[in-house]
Amino acid sequence: MPARHPAAPSSTSSASSVPSASSAPPSSPGLVARLRAAGCVFAEDEAELLLATARTPAELAAMAERRMAGLPLEHVLGWAGFCGHRMRVGPGVFVPRRRSEFLVHTAARHTRPGAVVVDLCCGSGALGAALAACAGPVELHAADIDPAAVRCARANVAAAGGHVHEGDLFAALPRELRGRIGVLLANVPYVPTQEVGLLPPEARDHEPRVALDGGADGLDVLRRVAGAAARWLAPGGVVLSETSDRQAPAALRALTGSGLRARTARCADRAATVVLGFRPADGT
Repeated sequence: MPARHPAAPSSTSSASSVPSASSAPPSSPGLVARLRAAGCVFAEDEAELLLATARTPAELAAMAERRMAGLPLEHVLGWAGFCGHRMRVGPGVFVPRRRSEFLVHTAARHTRPGAVVVDLCCGSGALGAALAACAGPVELHAADIDPAAVRCARANVAAAGGHVHEGDLFAALPRELRGRIGVLLANVPYVPTQEVGLLPPEARDHEPRVALDGGADGLDVLRRVAGAAARWLAPGGVVLSETSDRQAPAALRALTGSGLRARTARCADRAATVVLGFRPADGT
């Protein structure tokens, strides 16, 4: 499977997007060699991150063993670098991809101070937390069906005074948010079912399938979001979702078929594609 698959992990680039402490010790040649032998492509970078994070030699040894056993680097470190921040991640929680920073940057252009922002299918809550950090004070809500993700998200959205809810899509949200959401981040799973088995082992074996599998064509969850979005968005509000370039035409049809005005945004540097659906400002 190509490295630019929609759900391919970006372990080293994700973690290393936040600089390590300047006082971190230099990489151990022995540790680098062991990581490289275990198949870690960016062994030098990973060794520096492990050395900077471990508090004792025993902890470093345990962390290195977990990484060499194939655990995602972010799960070993306990954090992922995202939009210049360290976001907490834990075992079994979807790791935010660097390409999704484009989703946040795109959403920020449509976020007004005080807006109601919802991070649906939030995983670690990294997207909502990052948007709140860059767009000013907002009323932030995040939701996920996975209890492990909900626990992780609570830690990440706390700085923004956000609220995290557990449940299936909109059913998790307080009813009073209906018709009030200004920005709806919906970073839904979009890997076609038949392609999940082709994902790198870090994603396939250590992240929840519910965060990866988007159904036969990868758009099942997006269609569910699109079908209800107009009832939850405020007039002029927008739903944004990451997808692949080849899925974008069908994703746009799902949004327009639900009464939204839809368009696509792309970032070549991150190989990222985002679809946006706007509720008409007159509320119709």
